[in-house]
Amino acid sequence: MSANVPESQSSRIKRWSQSLTGQLLIIMALGVASAQFISSTIWLRQLESDTEENVREVSKHMAFRIAATVSYFKSLPTNYRHIVIDQLQDMGGTRFFVTLNKEEILINQIPDSPLKDIVKNEVQSTLIKQLGIQNAQIAFSVSSDLHVINNHTRLADLPERWGHHSLLVKPLTPPIIVIQIPINETDWLYLASLMPDPYFLDGTSALSGERLFSMAMSVITVLLLSILILRRVTRPLASLARAAERFGQGDSEPIQEVGSVEVRNTAKAFNDMQRRIQRYLNDRERLFASISHDLKTPITRLHLRAEMLDDDTVREAMIRDLEDLDMLVKGALQSVKETDIHENRIEVNISRMLKDMQYAVNINGERLTVIGELEHSFIGKPLAIKRCLGNLVDNALYYGKTATVFIEDNEDEVCIRICDQGPAFRATR
Repeated sequence: MSANVPESQSSRIKRWSQSLTGQLLIIMALGVASAQFISSTIWLRQLESDTEENVREVSKHMAFRIAATVSYFKSLPTNYRHIVIDQLQDMGGTRFFVTLNKEEILINQIPDSPLKDIVKNEVQSTLIKQLGIQNAQIAFSVSSDLHVINNHTRLADLPERWGHHSLLVKPLTPPIIVIQIPINETDWLYLASLMPDPYFLDGTSALSGERLFSMAMSVITVLLLSILILRRVTRPLASLARAAERFGQGDSEPIQEVGSVEVRNTAKAFNDMQRRIQRYLNDRERLFASISHDLKTPITRLHLRAEMLDDDTVREAMIRDLEDLDMLVKGALQSVKETDIHENRIEVNISRMLKDMQYAVNINGERLTVIGELEHSFIGKPLAIKRCLGNLVDNALYYGKTATVFIEDNEDEVCIRICDQGPAFRATR
């Protein structure tokens, strides 16, 4: 039982996807999602271009300030450098956190990015052009993991007045650029500064969570509105399809001409077609009824005249032909009314049926020979069987001039072979 549930669900989904509403909704969903993705991609490319240009400009100004600070400290006498640094730390620092260290501090760098490379290249090129410094070590770190003074001391471990004002901006946590320059054999000048934009190193993507949510909400909104509109548009089409199916079953009730102009015109044309077809069927039924009524009188007269024949064989054959003719007339009238001939299954004497055909054909010469007899009764539709055998025999006589019919049967089946002397048929590819 459970195995049929997924199959029925898949069939419903397949049927829905093949409907006009489903196909329009799928196309609209794909269109909206594609438009959102393309517009987001174009916007992000423009944003990245503008961001790179802004970062390049900011980096130039920062690089000049860094170069000026480095030049100032290098110009100080060695004994005054620590004094100036202590005074800066007591005053809370400047735009830079500056120390003189006895070793190079190992920085836990943040992941690489194109914007990070722009800043690094600008600072390096400025230090080379302005001061000729080519051995500056430039790195980026976050404030919570920034080491200063030595490799065991972090910024968070220092007193607040030493550097918190210059390197910490709560609640934001901008990345920090660190420049370390060896100024002699024992000292490293250590400069750290906040980047102006706290988010300038954040990566952007056209398929970020926020944009995917926005895209999904746009698609859902469009689909909900589309469903309301499409249901209004397709409801008359569904009514038209049901009316066409009912008309095929004999119900010619007209449908309401509502909906869009095209749908109203289609409904009107369908109603006109129904009326024309129904009028044609009524006329045909009256015509066949009249023909059937007119034929009954001569068939009855012929039947009475056949009863007066002296030859029993001829009389019985003629009566059977008249009965078949009467059945054909009734069948034709029934097919007009119900588009199908209903015939009860009864015991059929195929041997006698073929003998009658043989007698009628051989009146003007020996043309049809019937060999064999049925040994078992056969149940079938007599009119249909006679029409089938009659058509086969007529074709055999038309193309072969003469024909031989062989009858064989057993308890399970009846075999009738019709042989003629006509031209052989060769199939061509």
